[in-house]
Amino acid sequence: MKTLALLALLLVPQDETLRLQLRSRAETAPGSGRWHAVTRPASWEARKTAVVVCDMWDKHWCAGATARVAEMAPRMNETVAALRKKGALVIHCPSATLDFYKDTPQRKLAQAAPKIVGKFSIQPWRKLDPSREAPLPIDDSDGGCDDQPPCKQGKAWSRQIESIRIEEGDAITDSAEAYYLMRERGIENVLVMGVHTNMCVLGRPFSIRQLVVLGLNVALVRDLTDTMYNSRMRPEASHFTGTDLVVEHIEKYWCPSTTSADILGGAPFRFKDDKRPHLAMVIAEDEYKTWETLPPYALERLGKDFRISTVFGNEKSLNDLPGIEVLAEADVALFSVRRRVLPKAQLEVVRKYVASGRPVVAIRTSSHAFSPRQGKAPEGHEAWPEFDPEVLGGHYTGHHGAPKPGGPRVLAWTVAEKHPILAGIPSGEFALTSSLYKASPLAPGATPLLMGRVEGVEKAEPVAWTFVRKDGGRTFYASPGGPDDFKLEAFARLLSNGIRWAAGLPVSD
Repeated sequence: MKTLALLALLLVPQDETLRLQLRSRAETAPGSGRWHAVTRPASWEARKTAVVVCDMWDKHWCAGATARVAEMAPRMNETVAALRKKGALVIHCPSATLDFYKDTPQRKLAQAAPKIVGKFSIQPWRKLDPSREAPLPIDDSDGGCDDQPPCKQGKAWSRQIESIRIEEGDAITDSAEAYYLMRERGIENVLVMGVHTNMCVLGRPFSIRQLVVLGLNVALVRDLTDTMYNSRMRPEASHFTGTDLVVEHIEKYWCPSTTSADILGGAPFRFKDDKRPHLAMVIAEDEYKTWETLPPYALERLGKDFRISTVFGNEKSLNDLPGIEVLAEADVALFSVRRRVLPKAQLEVVRKYVASGRPVVAIRTSSHAFSPRQGKAPEGHEAWPEFDPEVLGGHYTGHHGAPKPGGPRVLAWTVAEKHPILAGIPSGEFALTSSLYKASPLAPGATPLLMGRVEGVEKAEPVAWTFVRKDGGRTFYASPGGPDDFKLEAFARLLSNGIRWAAGLPVSD
């Protein structure tokens, strides 16, 4: 009986459904320039799904690109094998190398697909479409080699890298044949992986722009890709941040993305040289315009050292933070939030992050981030007025009047000895542009770094401090954060120092 039961189990058809978490971007309001990262579950029938392996060549003219392809290829091979086993069609697309495969059954399979004649155009290269998308967020005009000195450009590839296996039933092409074969097989969904996001992954006739225009349901496998980006070019961020920015561009204008973890389980693939801690910025206030100041500040000041995600408040619903789930994977959280009373499930994400002991950085109105001005929380929502004393170590009770032209200034000065957050901060008094918060007395475990006063008034208030929380985590808080504060080198440096300190990164003079 046991043998028969085991045999029956083996004969049960395998689950042919792909269960994906698809991440896309939705603009908070038309023309706002701010985008929610929204993840939704999706179920795709594997036998109606194709996998496109884009230009994973054996060698690239750029040595760094060659090395990253070689590092990524084994994980890609595992992912392709799992999808193939589920019943997905695998199409290998190593452009300009098809002579190497001319006599293989996989090449002949693609060639045999009947050509489709219709009112559509499959272009050899589909360029950036200004009617649909913004310019790319990186400058790749130099070819994108991140090596120093730059490698000499020219064709170096002859085939697909061997570590990605080509099996029976797969296809090989680099042209419109890919679409013809998909149509012949009844393919509705396409997973695109390979290199490079800013070039071939977008532009090839078998890739994202073209397949989306043709009406297929496309998703990028964002952890199995790379970008031709020189980190010395705009925006002068990490090479891997450049890839993140192009993936975000694709999610905004073309298609959602997923990761190989949805296919294989475990964690997504990560290059060994990508050691960036993950900074999640939560921005939801309507007074100090940090939705305009923080993102470019973070890219300029932190883009070389951090992977950055941004959560914006919902402009249509005050007490809503779409995408707050990203805190679950963050290493550092930065809050610029004012009086949001969140749905209980969203606030629980914040509570779990804090309870995990991970670092918190907060500025300005975050001292009353989750406190309603008055009244009870709406049905299904929850306030957290203790966020200030419990998480930030402060005691916000209001603020002095805002500085006025020709009127008293707010002056700040350092009070801690040799704290790394104060590296490069002036030793004497310097002026701030935001009003002075009433924040004393600080909670036990808080260490003031800056004190401040209104010019002509002796009473001082803490302006910036560190705090060791009951959960063991550490917090850095700074009460400035108005638009003009970000123009002050002292504040800009203080905040970036605080974020690096929170993440455990060295802070340099």
